[in-house]
Amino acid sequence: MAIRRSRKPTIIQRTVTPDDFAEIIKLSKKCFPDQEPWKIEMLESQYTIFPEGMQVIEYEGEIVGSATSLIVDMEEYEDNHTWSEISDNGYITNHDPEGDTLYGIEVMVHPEYQGLKIGRRLYEMRRELCEHMNLRQILIGGRLPNYHLHSEDLGVRAYVKRVLDKKIKDPVLTFQVSQNFYIRKIIKDYLPMDKESEGYGVLMEWTNLDYVAETRQRSITTKKVRICCIQYEMRKINGFEDFAQQCEFFTDVASNYKSDFALFPELFTTQLLSFIENKGMSVEDNIRELDNFTDDYINLFSRLSVEYNINIVAGTHLLVEGGNLYNVAFLFKRDGTFDKQYKIHITPNESKWWGVKPGNEIKIFNTDCGKVGINICYDSEFPEMARLQTDKGAHILFVPFCTDERHGYLRVKLCSQARAIENQIYVATAGTIGNIPSVENMDINYAQSGIYTPSDFAFPPEAIAGECSPNLETVVIADLDLAQLERSRKSGTVQNIKDRRSDLYHVVEVD
Repeated sequence: MAIRRSRKPTIIQRTVTPDDFAEIIKLSKKCFPDQEPWKIEMLESQYTIFPEGMQVIEYEGEIVGSATSLIVDMEEYEDNHTWSEISDNGYITNHDPEGDTLYGIEVMVHPEYQGLKIGRRLYEMRRELCEHMNLRQILIGGRLPNYHLHSEDLGVRAYVKRVLDKKIKDPVLTFQVSQNFYIRKIIKDYLPMDKESEGYGVLMEWTNLDYVAETRQRSITTKKVRICCIQYEMRKINGFEDFAQQCEFFTDVASNYKSDFALFPELFTTQLLSFIENKGMSVEDNIRELDNFTDDYINLFSRLSVEYNINIVAGTHLLVEGGNLYNVAFLFKRDGTFDKQYKIHITPNESKWWGVKPGNEIKIFNTDCGKVGINICYDSEFPEMARLQTDKGAHILFVPFCTDERHGYLRVKLCSQARAIENQIYVATAGTIGNIPSVENMDINYAQSGIYTPSDFAFPPEAIAGECSPNLETVVIADLDLAQLERSRKSGTVQNIKDRRSDLYHVVEVD
Protein backbone atom coordinates (compact mmCIF):
# COMPACT_ATOMS: atom_id res chain seq x y z
CA MET A 1 0.00 0.00 0.00
CA ALA A 2 1.49 3.37 -1.06
CA ILE A 3 1.92 6.00 1.60
CA ARG A 4 1.10 9.57 0.53
CA ARG A 5 3.56 12.06 1.91
CA SER A 6 2.13 15.43 2.90
CA ARG A 7 3.79 18.32 1.06
CA LYS A 8 5.28 21.02 3.23
CA PRO A 9 3.95 24.49 2.35
CA THR A 10 6.56 26.54 0.51
CA ILE A 11 7.71 29.90 1.82
CA ILE A 12 10.13 31.82 -0.39
CA GLN A 13 12.01 34.96 0.69
CA ARG A 14 13.46 37.00 -2.16
CA THR A 15 13.89 40.41 -3.73
CA VAL A 16 11.29 41.84 -6.07
CA THR A 17 11.05 41.52 -9.83
CA PRO A 18 8.94 43.81 -12.05
CA ASP A 19 6.48 40.93 -12.48
CA ASP A 20 5.57 41.36 -8.79
CA PHE A 21 4.37 44.97 -9.06
CA ALA A 22 0.71 44.17 -9.67
CA GLU A 23 0.60 41.80 -6.68
CA ILE A 24 2.33 44.34 -4.43
CA ILE A 25 -0.25 46.98 -5.35
CA LYS A 26 -3.00 44.45 -4.66
CA LEU A 27 -1.41 43.65 -1.29
CA SER A 28 -1.22 47.36 -0.37
CA LYS A 29 -4.94 47.72 -1.02
CA LYS A 30 -5.61 44.70 1.19
CA CYS A 31 -3.37 45.89 4.05
CA PHE A 32 -4.29 49.57 3.99
CA PRO A 33 -7.77 49.90 2.49
CA ASP A 34 -8.22 53.46 3.76
CA GLN A 35 -4.93 54.76 2.33
CA GLU A 36 -3.69 55.40 -1.17
CA PRO A 37 -1.97 52.23 -2.47
CA TRP A 38 1.40 52.05 -4.16
CA LYS A 39 1.40 53.38 -7.71
CA ILE A 40 3.11 51.47 -10.48
CA GLU A 41 5.31 54.54 -11.12
CA MET A 42 6.54 54.46 -7.51
CA LEU A 43 7.44 50.78 -7.67
CA GLU A 44 9.21 51.25 -10.99
CA SER A 45 11.23 54.10 -9.52
CA GLN A 46 12.12 52.08 -6.40
CA TYR A 47 13.20 49.12 -8.52
CA THR A 48 15.32 51.28 -10.82
CA ILE A 49 17.06 53.04 -7.94
CA PHE A 50 17.48 50.37 -5.23
CA PRO A 51 16.10 46.92 -6.15
CA GLU A 52 17.89 45.29 -3.20
CA GLY A 53 15.64 47.28 -0.87
CA MET A 54 12.46 45.72 -2.26
CA GLN A 55 11.86 42.40 -0.53
CA VAL A 56 8.91 40.01 -0.65
CA ILE A 57 7.76 36.74 0.88
CA GLU A 58 5.83 34.18 -1.16
CA TYR A 59 3.57 31.53 0.33
CA GLU A 60 2.34 28.88 -2.07
CA GLY A 61 3.14 31.16 -4.99
CA GLU A 62 1.29 34.19 -3.58
CA ILE A 63 3.01 37.32 -2.26
CA VAL A 64 1.91 37.64 1.35
CA GLY A 65 4.51 40.08 2.64
CA SER A 66 6.48 43.01 1.30
CA ALA A 67 9.09 45.43 2.64
CA THR A 68 10.66 48.50 1.03
CA SER A 69 13.77 50.38 2.13
CA LEU A 70 16.28 52.94 0.92
CA ILE A 71 19.67 54.16 2.10
CA VAL A 72 20.03 57.67 3.47
CA ASP A 73 22.59 59.82 5.24
CA MET A 74 20.70 60.90 8.35
CA GLU A 75 22.97 63.91 8.79
CA GLU A 76 20.96 65.44 5.94
CA TYR A 77 17.62 64.95 7.72
CA GLU A 78 16.10 66.11 10.94
CA ASP A 79 14.59 63.51 13.25
CA ASN A 80 11.36 65.46 12.91
CA HIS A 81 10.92 64.51 9.25
CA THR A 82 7.85 63.15 7.47
CA TRP A 83 7.34 59.97 5.48
CA SER A 84 7.01 62.05 2.30
CA GLU A 85 10.35 63.75 2.91
CA ILE A 86 12.31 60.62 3.74
CA SER A 87 10.87 58.60 0.83
CA ASP A 88 10.48 61.41 -1.72
CA ASN A 89 6.76 60.64 -1.78
CA GLY A 90 7.47 56.95 -2.37
CA TYR A 91 9.80 57.42 -5.37
CA ILE A 92 13.07 57.25 -3.29
CA THR A 93 15.00 59.46 -5.70
CA ASN A 94 16.82 60.69 -2.57
CA HIS A 95 18.39 57.22 -2.11
CA ASP A 96 22.05 57.72 -1.22
CA PRO A 97 24.30 54.69 -1.92
CA GLU A 98 26.99 56.30 0.26
CA GLY A 99 24.69 56.78 3.25
CA ASP A 100 25.01 54.82 6.48
CA THR A 101 21.36 54.15 7.36
CA LEU A 102 18.86 51.68 5.94
CA TYR A 103 15.48 53.41 6.24
CA GLY A 104 12.37 51.23 6.03
CA ILE A 105 9.44 53.03 4.43
CA GLU A 106 6.93 50.20 4.21
CA VAL A 107 6.15 46.73 5.58
CA MET A 108 3.00 44.90 4.55
CA VAL A 109 1.68 41.54 5.77
CA HIS A 110 -1.41 39.94 4.23
CA PRO A 111 -4.05 39.91 7.00
CA GLU A 112 -5.02 36.30 6.23
CA TYR A 113 -1.49 35.00 6.82
CA GLN A 114 -0.66 36.59 10.17
CA GLY A 115 0.17 33.23 11.75
CA LEU A 116 3.15 32.54 9.48
CA LYS A 117 5.44 35.09 11.19
CA ILE A 118 5.68 37.01 7.93
CA GLY A 119 6.46 40.30 9.69
CA ARG A 120 9.28 38.71 11.68
CA ARG A 121 10.73 37.21 8.51
CA LEU A 122 10.62 40.57 6.71
CA TYR A 123 12.39 42.31 9.57
CA GLU A 124 15.04 39.58 9.59
CA MET A 125 15.55 40.07 5.84
CA ARG A 126 15.96 43.79 6.43
CA ARG A 127 18.52 43.22 9.20
CA GLU A 128 20.47 40.84 6.96
CA LEU A 129 20.51 43.49 4.22
CA CYS A 130 21.78 46.09 6.70
CA GLU A 131 24.56 43.78 7.88
CA HIS A 132 25.47 42.69 4.35
CA MET A 133 25.83 46.30 3.22
CA ASN A 134 27.72 47.25 6.39
CA LEU A 135 25.29 50.01 7.35
CA ARG A 136 25.30 51.57 10.78
CA GLN A 137 21.61 51.21 11.59
CA ILE A 138 18.04 50.68 10.48
CA LEU A 139 15.47 53.40 11.04
CA ILE A 140 11.73 53.07 10.59
CA GLY A 141 8.78 55.37 11.11
CA GLY A 142 6.37 53.09 12.93
CA ARG A 143 2.60 53.51 12.91
CA LEU A 144 0.37 53.56 15.99
CA PRO A 145 -2.76 51.89 14.55
CA ASN A 146 -4.55 51.53 17.90
CA TYR A 147 -3.93 55.09 19.04
CA HIS A 148 -7.27 56.36 17.73
CA LEU A 149 -8.99 54.01 20.19
CA HIS A 150 -7.34 55.78 23.13
CA SER A 151 -6.67 59.34 21.91
CA GLU A 152 -9.64 60.84 23.74
CA ASP A 153 -8.16 59.73 27.05
CA LEU A 154 -4.42 59.67 26.37
CA GLY A 155 -1.91 61.95 24.70
CA VAL A 156 0.39 60.22 22.27
CA ARG A 157 3.34 60.07 24.68
CA ALA A 158 1.20 58.56 27.41
CA TYR A 159 -0.14 56.03 24.92
CA VAL A 160 3.36 55.03 23.82
CA LYS A 161 4.50 54.67 27.43
CA ARG A 162 1.59 52.38 28.23
CA VAL A 163 2.39 50.25 25.20
CA LEU A 164 6.01 49.98 26.37
CA ASP A 165 4.78 49.08 29.84
CA LYS A 166 2.62 46.35 28.22
CA LYS A 167 -0.57 47.87 29.60
CA ILE A 168 -1.86 48.45 26.06
CA LYS A 169 -1.09 46.40 22.98
CA ASP A 170 -0.41 48.14 19.71
CA PRO A 171 0.01 45.67 16.83
CA VAL A 172 2.84 47.65 15.23
CA LEU A 173 4.72 49.27 18.11
CA THR A 174 4.54 46.15 20.30
CA PHE A 175 5.93 44.06 17.45
CA GLN A 176 8.72 46.50 16.60
CA VAL A 177 9.89 46.61 20.20
CA SER A 178 9.98 42.81 20.17
CA GLN A 179 12.31 43.05 17.16
CA ASN A 180 14.87 45.00 19.24
CA PHE A 181 13.99 48.43 17.91
CA TYR A 182 14.00 51.29 20.38
CA ILE A 183 12.19 54.61 20.24
CA ARG A 184 14.16 57.64 19.06
CA LYS A 185 11.38 60.21 18.66
CA ILE A 186 7.63 60.65 18.31
CA ILE A 187 6.89 62.58 15.11
CA LYS A 188 3.75 64.63 14.61
CA ASP A 189 2.28 64.59 11.09
CA TYR A 190 4.65 61.85 9.99
CA LEU A 191 1.93 60.35 7.83
CA PRO A 192 -1.07 62.74 7.90
CA MET A 193 -3.32 60.38 5.93
CA ASP A 194 -2.97 57.67 8.60
CA LYS A 195 -6.23 58.24 10.50
CA GLU A 196 -5.72 55.28 12.85
CA SER A 197 -2.43 56.75 14.09
CA GLU A 198 -3.90 60.26 13.87
CA GLY A 199 -0.89 61.18 11.76
CA TYR A 200 1.71 60.26 14.38
CA GLY A 201 4.73 58.11 13.71
CA VAL A 202 7.39 56.71 16.02
CA LEU A 203 10.96 56.93 14.75
CA MET A 204 12.60 53.67 15.82
CA GLU A 205 16.18 52.48 15.52
CA TRP A 206 17.97 49.15 15.33
CA THR A 207 21.76 49.27 15.66
CA ASN A 208 23.99 47.00 13.62
CA LEU A 209 26.48 45.71 16.20
CA ASP A 210 28.65 44.29 13.41
CA TYR A 211 29.04 47.65 11.69
CA VAL A 212 32.63 48.46 10.80
CA ALA A 213 33.30 52.17 10.45
CA GLU A 214 35.04 53.00 7.21
CA THR A 215 36.02 56.09 5.30
CA ARG A 216 33.25 56.52 2.80
CA GLN A 217 33.96 58.24 -0.48
CA ARG A 218 30.70 60.08 -0.67
CA SER A 219 29.23 60.45 -4.14
CA ILE A 220 28.78 64.16 -3.50
CA THR A 221 32.54 64.65 -3.76
CA THR A 222 32.27 64.43 -7.53
CA LYS A 223 28.70 65.60 -7.95
CA LYS A 224 28.18 68.61 -10.16
CA VAL A 225 24.82 70.06 -11.03
CA ARG A 226 24.19 72.12 -14.16
CA ILE A 227 21.63 74.91 -13.88
CA CYS A 228 19.98 76.83 -16.72
CA CYS A 229 18.20 80.08 -15.75
CA ILE A 230 15.78 81.42 -18.35
CA GLN A 231 15.34 85.17 -18.77
CA TYR A 232 11.87 85.11 -20.30
CA GLU A 233 10.40 87.92 -22.41
CA MET A 234 6.79 88.82 -21.73
CA ARG A 235 4.99 89.59 -25.00
CA LYS A 236 1.49 89.35 -26.39
CA ILE A 237 0.54 85.89 -27.65
CA ASN A 238 -2.48 84.51 -29.50
CA GLY A 239 -3.17 81.37 -27.47
CA PHE A 240 -1.86 78.72 -25.08
CA GLU A 241 -0.08 77.04 -28.00
CA ASP A 242 2.20 80.07 -28.38
CA PHE A 243 3.04 79.94 -24.67
CA ALA A 244 3.73 76.19 -24.86
CA GLN A 245 5.98 76.67 -27.89
CA GLN A 246 8.04 79.32 -26.09
CA CYS A 247 8.39 77.14 -22.98
CA GLU A 248 9.35 74.06 -25.00
CA PHE A 249 11.98 76.06 -26.90
CA PHE A 250 13.76 77.04 -23.69
CA THR A 251 13.38 73.57 -22.19
CA ASP A 252 14.98 72.17 -25.34
CA VAL A 253 17.84 74.66 -25.03
CA ALA A 254 18.43 73.70 -21.39
CA SER A 255 18.29 69.99 -22.23
CA ASN A 256 20.64 70.32 -25.21
CA TYR A 257 23.22 71.80 -22.86
CA LYS A 258 22.67 68.79 -20.58
CA SER A 259 21.27 70.88 -17.73
CA ASP A 260 19.91 69.14 -14.64
CA PHE A 261 17.52 72.02 -13.86
CA ALA A 262 15.73 74.64 -15.92
CA LEU A 263 14.44 77.66 -13.97
CA PHE A 264 11.63 79.83 -15.34
CA PRO A 265 10.61 83.19 -13.77
CA GLU A 266 7.86 84.18 -11.38
CA LEU A 267 4.43 85.06 -12.82
CA PHE A 268 5.46 84.30 -16.40
CA THR A 269 2.11 82.56 -16.96
CA THR A 270 0.42 85.98 -16.74
CA GLN A 271 1.39 86.13 -20.41
CA LEU A 272 -1.68 83.94 -20.99
CA LEU A 273 -3.92 86.89 -20.14
CA SER A 274 -2.70 88.78 -23.19
CA PHE A 275 -5.16 86.95 -25.45
CA ILE A 276 -8.16 87.04 -23.07
CA GLU A 277 -10.87 89.66 -23.51
CA ASN A 278 -11.09 91.45 -20.16
CA LYS A 279 -13.37 94.40 -20.82
CA GLY A 280 -15.61 95.13 -17.87
CA MET A 281 -13.64 92.82 -15.56
CA SER A 282 -11.99 94.00 -12.37
CA VAL A 283 -8.22 93.55 -12.06
CA GLU A 284 -8.74 90.88 -9.41
CA ASP A 285 -11.29 88.93 -11.48
CA ASN A 286 -9.09 89.17 -14.54
CA ILE A 287 -6.03 87.70 -12.82
CA ARG A 288 -8.10 84.79 -11.51
CA GLU A 289 -8.72 83.77 -15.12
CA LEU A 290 -5.24 82.26 -15.02
CA ASP A 291 -6.52 79.42 -12.87
CA ASN A 292 -8.43 78.13 -15.91
CA PHE A 293 -5.09 77.23 -17.48
CA THR A 294 -3.78 75.24 -14.51
CA ASP A 295 -4.42 71.79 -15.98
CA ASP A 296 -2.87 72.76 -19.31
CA TYR A 297 0.14 74.26 -17.49
CA ILE A 298 0.67 71.11 -15.41
CA ASN A 299 0.26 68.79 -18.39
CA LEU A 300 2.70 70.87 -20.43
CA PHE A 301 5.53 70.86 -17.92
CA SER A 302 4.94 67.25 -16.85
CA ARG A 303 5.41 66.30 -20.50
CA LEU A 304 8.45 68.53 -21.00
CA SER A 305 10.23 67.24 -17.89
CA VAL A 306 9.85 63.64 -19.09
CA GLU A 307 10.53 64.17 -22.79
CA TYR A 308 13.60 66.34 -22.20
CA ASN A 309 14.80 64.42 -19.10
CA ILE A 310 15.21 67.51 -16.96
CA ASN A 311 13.99 68.91 -13.64
CA ILE A 312 12.01 72.09 -14.24
CA VAL A 313 11.23 74.83 -11.76
CA ALA A 314 8.34 76.09 -13.87
CA GLY A 315 8.29 79.64 -12.57
CA THR A 316 5.13 80.44 -10.67
CA HIS A 317 1.47 80.24 -11.55
CA LEU A 318 -1.53 81.81 -9.83
CA LEU A 319 -3.99 79.28 -8.40
CA VAL A 320 -7.43 79.69 -6.89
CA GLU A 321 -7.94 77.33 -3.97
CA GLY A 322 -10.78 77.54 -1.48
CA GLY A 323 -11.72 80.90 -2.93
CA ASN A 324 -8.26 82.34 -2.27
CA LEU A 325 -5.60 83.28 -4.82
CA TYR A 326 -2.07 81.93 -4.30
CA ASN A 327 1.24 82.50 -6.08
CA VAL A 328 2.71 79.00 -6.44
CA ALA A 329 6.02 77.66 -7.73
CA PHE A 330 5.92 74.20 -9.31
CA LEU A 331 8.90 71.83 -9.38
CA PHE A 332 8.54 69.13 -12.04
CA LYS A 333 10.92 66.19 -11.75
CA ARG A 334 12.31 64.13 -14.60
CA ASP A 335 9.59 61.50 -14.13
CA GLY A 336 6.80 64.05 -14.62
CA THR A 337 5.74 64.23 -10.97
CA PHE A 338 5.59 67.63 -9.32
CA ASP A 339 5.49 69.43 -6.01
CA LYS A 340 4.61 72.98 -5.02
CA GLN A 341 6.00 75.82 -2.93
CA TYR A 342 3.47 78.54 -2.11
CA LYS A 343 4.83 82.06 -1.87
CA ILE A 344 5.16 82.84 1.83
CA HIS A 345 5.69 86.60 1.76
CA ILE A 346 3.27 88.60 -0.39
CA THR A 347 4.27 92.04 -1.64
CA PRO A 348 1.95 95.00 -0.96
CA ASN A 349 1.44 95.25 -4.72
CA GLU A 350 0.27 91.62 -5.08
CA SER A 351 -2.05 92.00 -2.13
CA LYS A 352 -3.49 95.37 -3.23
CA TRP A 353 -4.03 94.66 -6.93
CA TRP A 354 -4.75 90.95 -7.03
CA GLY A 355 -5.65 89.87 -3.49
CA VAL A 356 -2.95 87.19 -3.34
CA LYS A 357 -2.83 85.26 -0.05
CA PRO A 358 0.34 83.85 1.57
CA GLY A 359 1.18 80.17 1.86
CA ASN A 360 2.00 78.62 5.22
CA GLU A 361 4.55 75.86 4.57
CA ILE A 362 8.27 76.21 3.88
CA LYS A 363 9.41 73.13 1.98
CA ILE A 364 12.48 71.46 0.61
CA PHE A 365 12.43 68.98 -2.24
CA ASN A 366 14.34 65.76 -2.78
CA THR A 367 15.64 65.47 -6.33
CA ASP A 368 18.11 63.27 -8.16
CA CYS A 369 20.61 66.11 -7.68
CA GLY A 370 20.11 66.48 -3.94
CA LYS A 371 17.85 68.68 -1.86
CA VAL A 372 16.70 72.05 -3.16
CA GLY A 373 14.49 74.88 -1.96
CA ILE A 374 12.48 77.63 -3.65
CA ASN A 375 12.17 81.28 -2.58
CA ILE A 376 9.66 83.15 -4.72
CA CYS A 377 10.95 86.68 -5.38
CA TYR A 378 10.06 88.62 -2.19
CA ASP A 379 10.69 85.46 -0.13
CA SER A 380 14.41 85.88 -0.87
CA GLU A 381 14.39 89.12 1.12
CA PHE A 382 13.62 87.27 4.39
CA PRO A 383 16.71 85.38 5.63
CA GLU A 384 14.82 83.12 8.01
CA MET A 385 13.18 81.20 5.16
CA ALA A 386 16.41 80.27 3.40
CA ARG A 387 18.01 79.39 6.74
CA LEU A 388 15.23 76.91 7.50
CA GLN A 389 15.62 75.33 4.07
CA THR A 390 19.38 75.11 4.53
CA ASP A 391 18.95 73.53 7.94
CA LYS A 392 16.79 70.88 6.27
CA GLY A 393 19.56 70.06 3.81
CA ALA A 394 19.01 72.28 0.76
CA HIS A 395 22.21 73.01 -1.19
CA ILE A 396 20.58 74.94 -4.04
CA LEU A 397 17.98 77.67 -3.73
CA PHE A 398 15.89 78.65 -6.75
CA VAL A 399 14.51 82.20 -6.88
CA PRO A 400 12.00 82.84 -9.67
CA PHE A 401 11.31 86.59 -9.65
CA CYS A 402 9.33 89.28 -11.42
CA THR A 403 10.35 92.90 -10.85
CA ASP A 404 9.14 95.99 -12.67
CA GLU A 405 12.26 98.15 -12.47
CA ARG A 406 15.89 98.10 -11.38
CA HIS A 407 15.39 98.88 -7.69
CA GLY A 408 13.16 95.84 -7.27
CA TYR A 409 15.57 93.67 -9.24
CA LEU A 410 18.52 94.79 -7.10
CA ARG A 411 16.65 93.89 -3.92
CA VAL A 412 16.24 90.33 -5.20
CA LYS A 413 19.80 90.07 -6.50
CA LEU A 414 21.52 91.48 -3.41
CA CYS A 415 19.39 89.41 -1.05
CA SER A 416 20.00 86.26 -3.13
CA GLN A 417 23.73 86.87 -2.89
CA ALA A 418 23.39 87.37 0.85
CA ARG A 419 21.49 84.09 1.16
CA ALA A 420 24.27 82.30 -0.76
CA ILE A 421 26.99 83.69 1.51
CA GLU A 422 25.30 83.35 4.88
CA ASN A 423 24.06 79.80 4.20
CA GLN A 424 27.02 78.62 2.07
CA ILE A 425 24.70 77.47 -0.69
CA TYR A 426 24.11 78.20 -4.38
CA VAL A 427 21.27 80.53 -5.38
CA ALA A 428 19.87 80.65 -8.92
CA THR A 429 17.54 83.44 -10.06
CA ALA A 430 15.40 83.91 -13.17
CA GLY A 431 13.30 86.95 -14.02
CA THR A 432 10.90 88.31 -16.63
CA ILE A 433 11.65 91.07 -19.12
CA GLY A 434 9.53 92.83 -21.75
CA ASN A 435 6.02 94.16 -21.28
CA ILE A 436 2.38 93.34 -21.83
CA PRO A 437 0.38 96.59 -21.78
CA SER A 438 -2.94 94.74 -21.85
CA VAL A 439 -2.28 92.97 -18.51
CA GLU A 440 -2.87 95.15 -15.46
CA ASN A 441 0.03 95.32 -12.99
CA MET A 442 2.40 93.58 -15.46
CA ASP A 443 3.16 96.67 -17.55
CA ILE A 444 6.98 96.60 -17.43
CA ASN A 445 9.63 94.08 -16.39
CA TYR A 446 13.33 94.41 -15.56
CA ALA A 447 15.71 91.51 -14.95
CA GLN A 448 19.26 90.28 -15.01
CA SER A 449 19.05 86.62 -14.06
CA GLY A 450 22.03 85.03 -12.36
CA ILE A 451 23.59 82.15 -10.47
CA TYR A 452 25.35 83.06 -7.22
CA THR A 453 27.84 81.29 -4.98
CA PRO A 454 29.41 81.68 -1.55
CA SER A 455 32.30 84.16 -1.44
CA ASP A 456 35.59 82.36 -0.87
CA PHE A 457 38.71 81.34 -2.80
CA ALA A 458 37.13 78.18 -4.18
CA PHE A 459 34.36 80.14 -5.89
CA PRO A 460 34.36 82.80 -8.63
CA PRO A 461 35.96 86.12 -7.53
CA GLU A 462 32.70 88.07 -7.62
CA ALA A 463 30.72 85.14 -6.14
CA ILE A 464 28.82 85.00 -9.44
CA ALA A 465 28.83 81.76 -11.42
CA GLY A 466 27.07 83.49 -14.33
CA GLU A 467 24.65 86.30 -15.22
CA CYS A 468 22.51 87.18 -18.22
CA SER A 469 22.82 90.49 -20.01
CA PRO A 470 20.16 92.84 -18.60
CA ASN A 471 16.79 92.91 -20.33
CA LEU A 472 17.60 90.48 -23.15
CA GLU A 473 15.72 87.23 -23.68
CA THR A 474 18.42 84.64 -23.11
CA VAL A 475 19.70 82.01 -20.66
CA VAL A 476 22.63 81.63 -18.30
CA ILE A 477 24.10 78.19 -17.58
CA ALA A 478 26.60 77.18 -14.90
CA ASP A 479 27.99 74.04 -13.29
CA LEU A 480 27.69 73.98 -9.50
CA ASP A 481 30.02 71.77 -7.47
CA LEU A 482 28.12 70.45 -4.45
CA ALA A 483 31.30 68.96 -3.00
CA GLN A 484 32.82 72.41 -2.85
CA LEU A 485 30.01 73.53 -0.59
CA GLU A 486 30.80 70.76 1.86
CA ARG A 487 34.51 71.56 1.79
CA SER A 488 33.89 75.28 2.30
CA ARG A 489 31.61 74.56 5.24
CA LYS A 490 34.33 72.46 6.87
CA SER A 491 37.48 74.37 5.98
CA GLY A 492 36.59 77.67 4.29
CA THR A 493 38.04 81.05 5.20
CA VAL A 494 34.73 81.69 6.96
CA GLN A 495 32.33 78.94 8.06
CA ASN A 496 28.97 80.63 8.48
CA ILE A 497 26.99 77.46 9.09
CA LYS A 498 29.40 76.07 11.67
CA ASP A 499 30.04 79.36 13.48
CA ARG A 500 26.44 80.36 14.11
CA ARG A 501 25.80 81.29 17.75
CA SER A 502 22.94 78.86 18.20
CA ASP A 503 23.41 79.27 21.95
CA LEU A 504 22.09 82.82 21.55
CA TYR A 505 19.67 82.51 18.63
CA HIS A 506 18.17 79.95 16.33
CA VAL A 507 15.40 79.79 13.76
CA VAL A 508 12.37 77.72 14.71
CA GLU A 509 9.71 76.55 12.27
CA VAL A 510 6.24 76.88 13.72
CA ASP A 511 3.79 74.04 12.99
